[in-house]
Amino acid sequence: MSRRSDRITLQVRDSNTLEPTLRAALRKRKTEPSKKKLQPATKKQNYEIQCWSEDSASPCVLIETPHKELEPAADRSGFKQYTFKNLFIKASPIPRLSWASSDDVWIKMLNKELKYVHDKSYLQRHPKLQPKMRSILLDWLLEVSEVYSLHRQTAYLAQDYFDRFMLTQDNVNKDCLQLVGITALFIASKIEEIYPPKINEFAYVTDGACDMWDIQSTELLLLKALDWNLCPETPISWLKLYAQVEAQTDGENFLVPQFCQETYLQITQLLDVCMMDIDSLDYDYSVLAAAAFCHFSSFDVVHKVSGLTWESVAPCVRWMTPFMDALRSEPKPQLKTFIKVKSDDRHNIQTHVAYLDMLRKAHERRIDSSDLTLSPAALSSTMLTPPNSTEKPANP
Repeated sequence: MSRRSDRITLQVRDSNTLEPTLRAALRKRKTEPSKKKLQPATKKQNYEIQCWSEDSASPCVLIETPHKELEPAADRSGFKQYTFKNLFIKASPIPRLSWASSDDVWIKMLNKELKYVHDKSYLQRHPKLQPKMRSILLDWLLEVSEVYSLHRQTAYLAQDYFDRFMLTQDNVNKDCLQLVGITALFIASKIEEIYPPKINEFAYVTDGACDMWDIQSTELLLLKALDWNLCPETPISWLKLYAQVEAQTDGENFLVPQFCQETYLQITQLLDVCMMDIDSLDYDYSVLAAAAFCHFSSFDVVHKVSGLTWESVAPCVRWMTPFMDALRSEPKPQLKTFIKVKSDDRHNIQTHVAYLDMLRKAHERRIDSSDLTLSPAALSSTMLTPPNSTEKPANP
């Protein structure tokens, strides 16, 4: 049966007579030629560049726009010239994947850098809080993560949730920090872990400071404040990508780790102590991971695996140097054994060391290095001159 007769049959089945308006519409559709022709279904990958002004440079990102049709612009006089910074136009460093497009994976990771905003200025909204309080809280969360054998990604997700949540609040009391921190870790464990600890286990580690009902109510508050955006690319996820791309060989499964676990463990410890410093929020997570990787490799390798320029990484590398010096003064970390954790997954489990001591050493080294960089004029103005002989006190 033809399409026309089939259509008529369906209409007759619905009603015995056609409405006048419907009959006229059908007659009009017959007489008018078809303006749209069916095109074969093809997959289009359209992208546009989104920019925003930042002094003389314009950070940009590629946005996938499969819903938009690309049409050539007739008048190009309206286009503006921009100086691009950190624009990842180069080919993706991710090798060819059998399960996805490496370019799509790369672009989606870059877009998350813009979507998930973190800023250390949130302390201005909380006059009762100090940067050291955040460091103590994160140190405690890392310790809890090791006790429950949680993955590094879980701990870093909790840190991201905490910082972004505090950016949406005002005048949070220091007594509430532990509740917010343990709730962030509770949410992160449900996102990342296959078998997350129960809520009563998270309440237990607070030693009575928080109960299950407190965590549940704070969980809802935190999720609403974050608008349910819970999947950022953390410094750990960027670091794993860089390390895997650098160690990748042809024909190997990209999802199977091929980098040295011992070296990876040292880099993660550097990232751990850096993330405890609130000044780390001045840098993108991808830049933090690249700077940490640069301290254990060369910049040529970092550029190959990240696409970042030296101008974008250098400030973070210099800022991270005192932390690296403090890490060198500590014993070399060793891989730990965890119950029910496979040997090839041990490097992914979050561990805890004396991070607060390392943070204190890094701050002391930073103060010492800033004193050494003073100009000779500044040094001469701060030097004490010996008193005159008449002003010296007489010996008793």
